[in-house]
Amino acid sequence: VVGMLEGMQIAFFYVAKLSEEERGSNTWANKTCDLLYNKRNGLNLPGFMIGRQLCVVSCFFIVARVVTHSLEEGETNVLGLPDVVQNFLNLGFQGALITTILASITWQLVAGAFPIAFLSTPITYILLVICLTLEWTGICNGAWVLGAIFKKALGYQLDEVYIGTPEERKARGAKDDSQREIMIPAETGYHGLPNFGKAPKSLRDLAESDPEVGNYLAEVAASKGSAPAVAAPSASAPAMSAAASYDDDDSVEC
Repeated sequence: VVGMLEGMQIAFFYVAKLSEEERGSNTWANKTCDLLYNKRNGLNLPGFMIGRQLCVVSCFFIVARVVTHSLEEGETNVLGLPDVVQNFLNLGFQGALITTILASITWQLVAGAFPIAFLSTPITYILLVICLTLEWTGICNGAWVLGAIFKKALGYQLDEVYIGTPEERKARGAKDDSQREIMIPAETGYHGLPNFGKAPKSLRDLAESDPEVGNYLAEVAASKGSAPAVAAPSASAPAMSAAASYDDDDSVEC
C-alpha cells in the first residue's frame, strides 16, 4: 500500500502534463484521470496529496509497530543475537529501511518510468478514492488554509498560466517555458543572433515548430558569423580622392 501511494503521486503529476489523447484508452486510467483532474475543478489532485499523507503516516506507524521488538526484562535476545545487535533492533531502524527502500524509492522509480501503466490498474483507482475520502473528513483542512496563504503572499499561479494546457502546447508544438530558455540556444544554434533568448515568444515557437524557419535562422546566424569585416578607410584616402578630382578637373579644362 505504501509503495502504491508513493508511486501514485509521481505518476499523477507526470500525467497531469499530458493531453487526453496521450493518456491512452485504458478504462481504469481514464476513470482515474477523470476523477483526479476533472472533478471539483481540479482540486482532487491536491486533495489526494492530503489524503495520501494521512494514509502513508498511518502505514508507517503500523509497520514500525510490527517490526520493532522490545524485550521485556528477563527475556532472551531474538535468535540469541548479541546485546549490541538486539539494542539496534529495538530502535526500529529496520522498519525505516524497509519502508524507505522497498516501499518508497523503488515504487517511485517504477512510476516515473511507466506512469500510464501505473494508472491502468483498479488498485490505483481504489486507493485514490480512499485518499479522497480521508481528505473529505476534514482532518487536515488546515493544509488548505496554509496553502491559500502562501499562494496569496507569494503570488503563485497554476502552471497553465505560464505554459498553457497540454492541448494548447500540443497545438502550437511548444515546450514548457521553464525549459525554453535552456533548450533553444543548445538545439537551434542561433548563437550568432544577438539576444535571441529574449526574442518574442511567438518567434521562438515558430522556430521550433517550423523547420524552414529554423533552418533560415540558422543560415542567418551562420552568415552573420562569417560576414567579412568592412575595411576602415586609410588616412591617405581623402588625399588620393582629392588628387583624382583635381586631375579630372584639369582634363575637363583642357
